[in-house]
Amino acid sequence: MISEAKFNKEIDLIIVNAIREDVGAGDHSTLASIPEDAQGKAKLLVKDEGIIAGIDFARQVFEFVDPGLQMDIKINDGSSVSYGDICFYVSGNSQSILKAERLVLNAMQRMSAIATKTNKYVQLLKGTKTKILDTRKTTPGARAIEKWAVKIGGGENHRFALYDMIMLKDNHIDFCGGITKAIEQSKQYLKDNYLNLKIIVEARNLSEIEEILQSDGVYRILIDNFNYEDTRKAVEMIGDKCLTESSGGITLDTARQYAECGVDYISSGALIHSVHNMDLSLKAI
Repeated sequence: MISEAKFNKEIDLIIVNAIREDVGAGDHSTLASIPEDAQGKAKLLVKDEGIIAGIDFARQVFEFVDPGLQMDIKINDGSSVSYGDICFYVSGNSQSILKAERLVLNAMQRMSAIATKTNKYVQLLKGTKTKILDTRKTTPGARAIEKWAVKIGGGENHRFALYDMIMLKDNHIDFCGGITKAIEQSKQYLKDNYLNLKIIVEARNLSEIEEILQSDGVYRILIDNFNYEDTRKAVEMIGDKCLTESSGGITLDTARQYAECGVDYISSGALIHSVHNMDLSLKAI
């Protein structure tokens, strides 16, 4: 995974770019109607239920827009919320609050939806050893906050991007000319370039599991689109030689059964790409 410093830089870039995109040459509606020295206060109101996420991101947005804005946080990231809850109050320059409003809401609504869905998987998998992972199926430009939301919901992050892990999927294997060749070339590439990255290899059937197991240096095998029976067989074959991960259309209806096959991880792109935003409002008071 990427370092904390790199992650924080990604968050900073999201904020800078989002404000540039939304405000541009100026928030003319606010500039036209609100005096420059006007002071105000607003509350973040929940009109839904689930797991709240993005409180700390909102703090960073307000600080970026105007360091003079003050937040009074009542509910922290990762908490369960319901209709009528107030997560925080923000006070200070009215123009600044309005300038930050849409970015705060857009981010928090999506982050809370992701955290809520992730937590459903976490609760479903309780009592098993299996952990839920996200994927790279994220919104372009918003990956850092979406993966942050997965963590807030109790899940774990897969690789952040193409640069922090070797992941040999079906197309890599087919383009390269086979599983063993792809693994060996990857190990040589890491050695030649003085890189210390984990290697994950995707398997499409039990025969490919057998072939992967002939090579050393594989961190995790991705058991992709297997049924329950073959997943159990794959886990038995792999044993403690490396970690295991199930993926491929796994839903809340099927996740528990895959976990009971004994896999270490389940990865699901749906944690991020298939959510409905939580209903939140920032209301002047």
